[in-house]
Amino acid sequence: MGIGDLGQAAYDFVDFMHQSGQRLWQVLPLGPTAFGHSPYMSYSAMAGNVLLISLERLRDQGLLESSDLEVGVGFRPGTVSYELVDQIKLPLLLKAFQNFRRVATVATRQAFAEFCRTRIHWLDDYALFMALKAVHRGMAWNTWEPGLVHRDPETLRQWKSKLANEIELHKFLQFEFFRQWSSLRQYANECSIQIIGDIPIYVAHNSADVWSNPEQFHLDPQTGEPALMAGVPPDYFSETGQLWGNPIYRWDRMQADGFKWWLQRFRTMLDYVDLIRVDHFRGFESYWQIRQGENTAINGEWVPAPGVQLFEALNNELGRLPILAEDLGIITPEVEALRDRFGFPGMKILHFAFGSGAGNPYLPHSCPRNCLIYTGTHDNDTTAGWFSSISADEQQIVSDYVGGLSDEGVHWDLVRLALRSVANQVIIPVQDLLGLGSDARMNLPSTAGGNWVWRYDTHDLTDEIRDRLLHLTQIYNRVY
Repeated sequence: MGIGDLGQAAYDFVDFMHQSGQRLWQVLPLGPTAFGHSPYMSYSAMAGNVLLISLERLRDQGLLESSDLEVGVGFRPGTVSYELVDQIKLPLLLKAFQNFRRVATVATRQAFAEFCRTRIHWLDDYALFMALKAVHRGMAWNTWEPGLVHRDPETLRQWKSKLANEIELHKFLQFEFFRQWSSLRQYANECSIQIIGDIPIYVAHNSADVWSNPEQFHLDPQTGEPALMAGVPPDYFSETGQLWGNPIYRWDRMQADGFKWWLQRFRTMLDYVDLIRVDHFRGFESYWQIRQGENTAINGEWVPAPGVQLFEALNNELGRLPILAEDLGIITPEVEALRDRFGFPGMKILHFAFGSGAGNPYLPHSCPRNCLIYTGTHDNDTTAGWFSSISADEQQIVSDYVGGLSDEGVHWDLVRLALRSVANQVIIPVQDLLGLGSDARMNLPSTAGGNWVWRYDTHDLTDEIRDRLLHLTQIYNRVY
């Protein structure tokens, strides 16, 4: 309803992937989004986004009536209006919770209790945080009363008692999200499709993670604001760098407790997905930190990170992890050594391949087998939009490299180029299957507003697109 969810359309998408010979489905981070609705700025590194819960599935469980779903007015096709979705969907989720308390079976109540028990390491703090955030009208946790800011046990006890119903609501919504997501994941796995999830390297300051684990982050002891902020220096995407504003980790303390928080995070992630894309992988070797008060990322510094120790701890505790390293940006030999030490596949982007001669490392003939190759990512323009924006000389280079542009469109030329590379895995954005222009771009880094709103219609993925994608996938022996 106004936003992609975990209902029938998601299963239809899995069917499309299966019928077109695809085996990997990469998703953006699934957490509850904060300001700007960026999936990389979430209220929790562990929780799911309740706006993705299917109301139809709740109706099928007897928690909503069919008449409840007859309210989807004002939604524009092709885009998400988050404010309207919140306005319509959140009251219905509350109604479903109230009905759950009234009509849930013994077995369902037991499943809910078991869910709460097995996720206690993050769920209790998250549910309390979200309930408190509502009481405080969305204000950041460090502006709350001192007893809450500093997590005084007696103050927490009083608020937990006062907000017991609201806390249970948030636990119920996580329970329903996880049930629906687990069902979809199982269906995908039965179709031989693995889901690639996404771990943002940093978490939002105004999040349950920072509020409940302040000792793990560089915070101003007086204000609770980030004392050291995350970002990247000037690069391809921005002349002033990217000032993300997330608090930097206290890596010394994390290492001292055996990376307990990271172990919990990866365990939780593996409950959701099969493979894990680690965002901003280079930050595990060294990271760019900017001091409080800066307005851009220009005046920062590189600081070493204990990536080797972290990934060894994860391997020792959880076994060899199915990690994919997002190794874009300023990559040094030390970052490559960290990636290769653990055998993590890196990433190659075709949009970056044509601007610096035949030795460009993103050109398919330069790519190693142990990598993922993309036409573009969620931070890039669509292929059609990108091609229209580059110079005529660079367009000619693209044409020469692919052996002449086809009548199918440059997006299919790059899809073909990616599929015929030696890379072990290929990821194609849906926008490129559809040949859409820049108005379908998902995100423009370092900008606020207008991002993360694109959505496709189920009918856009036609039989013709399915058959063409299957044909190319078969030609290049990628139907496993």
